[in-house]
Amino acid sequence: MSSRSRDRNHAMKRLCALALWTAASHFGLTSPALAHSAEGGIVLLLPTGYYIIAGCAAVAASFLLVSLLPNRWAQRLHQTTLRLPALPMPSDAQSSLLSFAILCFMVVAGLAGSPDPTLNPLPHFIWTGFWVVLVILHGVVGPLWNGLNPWTGPLLLLGKLTGRDLGARARISLPGWLGAFPAIAQFYAFAWFELVDAAPEDPRRLAVAVIAYWTVNFVAMITFGAEEWANRGEPFSIFFRLIGGLSPLGWERVSTYRRRPRLGWPGHALYAQPPLPASKVLFVLLTLSTVSFDGFSNTFLWFGAIGVNPLDFQGRSSVVLSSTSGLVASFVLFAVVYYATVALGRALAQTGSNHDIAGRMIYSILPISLAFQMSHYLTVALVGLQDLAVATSDPFALGQDWLGMKDHHVTLSFLNDFDAVRMLFSAQVAIVTLGHVVGVVMAHGMVSEQIERPEKVFRLEVPMAVLMIAFTFLGLWLLSTPRI
Repeated sequence: MSSRSRDRNHAMKRLCALALWTAASHFGLTSPALAHSAEGGIVLLLPTGYYIIAGCAAVAASFLLVSLLPNRWAQRLHQTTLRLPALPMPSDAQSSLLSFAILCFMVVAGLAGSPDPTLNPLPHFIWTGFWVVLVILHGVVGPLWNGLNPWTGPLLLLGKLTGRDLGARARISLPGWLGAFPAIAQFYAFAWFELVDAAPEDPRRLAVAVIAYWTVNFVAMITFGAEEWANRGEPFSIFFRLIGGLSPLGWERVSTYRRRPRLGWPGHALYAQPPLPASKVLFVLLTLSTVSFDGFSNTFLWFGAIGVNPLDFQGRSSVVLSSTSGLVASFVLFAVVYYATVALGRALAQTGSNHDIAGRMIYSILPISLAFQMSHYLTVALVGLQDLAVATSDPFALGQDWLGMKDHHVTLSFLNDFDAVRMLFSAQVAIVTLGHVVGVVMAHGMVSEQIERPEKVFRLEVPMAVLMIAFTFLGLWLLSTPRI
């Protein structure tokens, strides 16, 4: 590293340290926040520019390599799977009832436990267990939501108690023209609550929000049919089904209590799926844009754009309007850029329709969405899981110690250690890069199946490859740029 680069990095480190010290003095932040912020300061000392260049180069090289290979190779890669022995599994109803019971327990803890978000298990359960760990598990071991959703079991149980087959058929038809827009609206509300609301971790507010969300979707499943609403209205049923399809493991139901795993290339379960309709394409882009905005909204660049001094940040309540606008603008920007990329590729290749190509190529965006989620929330998971275990050990703040965690102190020291942070950042870079490489391979396999001529496949893919390189740059830049 040159002397000029070292001086610039040291200056940036001092600026971040000053910002953190000022914020801590003003808000009385606790040591965990300072420790997490120290991680960002250490990252600024790394040669992040080289990481970004290497990641973008890896994605570009993977595109060039795949485009030179015969089309049938990419197709066989997704079509070839290894069948493994069947495994015993609980029924979806059983696991759903257990999931519902755990959710009820956490909601009661949110209402009756400590008002301190760090000592109450509900915030850690929702924001770490559900929105971070469960997403990662779906990407690794496949779709779990069919059995873990908290509605299937209660619907069957209530149906048996009342003698009615609740949710099996629609009482009112969900209009076809709505598409998946009910899911888009609900996911946006979820993202707004997480990223914009002044106190999303307040246990009581969060408990009320969870109850309202569960009730609305429970009633909707009875009204419009459980399967139809899960396919078009309940966002996490859609999101987890798609993310679960990225897993190297696919699951084949052998019987009620047995399933056979199939091992293959990541995304092989999505390879045979039809093109997604426009509303679900927009849904996928919304999930990607929200996690991207989550990272961007903490950067010095964003604060400069909205005219807020990051050294004198007054908290979320002071930027509700700008954050709401930014959340919408990021979604619109991602949608416009994606469809423009598809249109350009189609124009170069002079084949196919925008609708079919957009609905097919969007599957290749899913690995990027998963990679952004995993890399962005990696340190959150490492710390939040510890908080969840400690808080669950005394869920109602009664001095209990159910899990033997009473004397456990949440470990944050690894966020202050240079070598540990460098390993974490390297892992985040690898996750982002690998996600984009998988996306490139998926895009080539799906397009080459429909278009035989290699030159047309190449022309169609060039704009998408440029977009993926841009996404790689964005993801790595968000991990390395100064932020509060």
